[in-house]
Amino acid sequence: MTSDDPIGPALVTGGAGAIGSYLVRALLDRGHEVRVVDNLSSGRRDLVPTSSRVSLTVADLGRPTEYQDLLRGVTQAWHIAANPDIRKGTADPTVDLENGTLATFHLLEAARRHDVPRVLYSSSSVVYGQATVFPTPEEYGPLCPESMYAASKLASEALLYAYAHSYGIRVHVFRFANIIGPGMGHGILPDFLAKLRTDPARLEVLGDGRQAKSYLRTEDCVAGMLLAGSRAKDRVNIFNLGAADQISVREIAEKVVAATGGRARIEYTGGDRGWTGDVPLQLLSIEKMRRLGWAPHLSSAGAIDRTLGELLAATPH
Repeated sequence: MTSDDPIGPALVTGGAGAIGSYLVRALLDRGHEVRVVDNLSSGRRDLVPTSSRVSLTVADLGRPTEYQDLLRGVTQAWHIAANPDIRKGTADPTVDLENGTLATFHLLEAARRHDVPRVLYSSSSVVYGQATVFPTPEEYGPLCPESMYAASKLASEALLYAYAHSYGIRVHVFRFANIIGPGMGHGILPDFLAKLRTDPARLEVLGDGRQAKSYLRTEDCVAGMLLAGSRAKDRVNIFNLGAADQISVREIAEKVVAATGGRARIEYTGGDRGWTGDVPLQLLSIEKMRRLGWAPHLSSAGAIDRTLGELLAATPH
């Protein structure tokens, strides 16, 4: 397969977030002008690279008049923006509807009006729901999401497929495992460290600790997206991105306690999942990505170890 990555302006929604900002830097390295759109609800200005080829527009994707002109001349639109907190979407169902499904619709419509040839989307492993096949391939079905966040991701995928077939936009859908790295404000490691800052003697873990998932570093995730984006040429392209293995919540908790002095006792709330909509077991098949020439550099445990070290080094003592 040959590469198809025209050098032209790229738009990145959520480009002030941990994954989006890393993608922005990677696109800059490839010679692109990058136009970032972010509402800064969870993203940070300081994560956006400083460059004459980067612009940041603070806008709500639900209000296309605030950003739609940025799509003029764009050769690829990367849709990374989303509500990063699944539990927040469960407490208020409108969060994922507005920041997920409707935001995707408005972006796709703006892309259609400006003849953007490619849209690349960050979906999630949660669209599979409680899978019964592990590792779970992209062809697995039926897809039965169990949270508002997951439903929004699947609905957004459906919109992408419809726009691809109705209007000729090439779409790439990336179903992420748990992506971790520097700059992340949500997820298991920031949550555990925040709990220990509040009570250094006790670490509460939601569920029974046997939940096991795949964890992938940000740099491996972005490298995979860029590779598939340039080489996969179907009208609709769907890829899983994750590590080839799992790590349990219990193992992660033990790593965090050991790294912070080993004094905290670990207490489990019980049950087979951490919260409503949580998928306790997840392991994605990455064979399609391997056939393109991609593989993660770190195991799930390795990704946890590196990220934990970075988060602790960045924490004021």
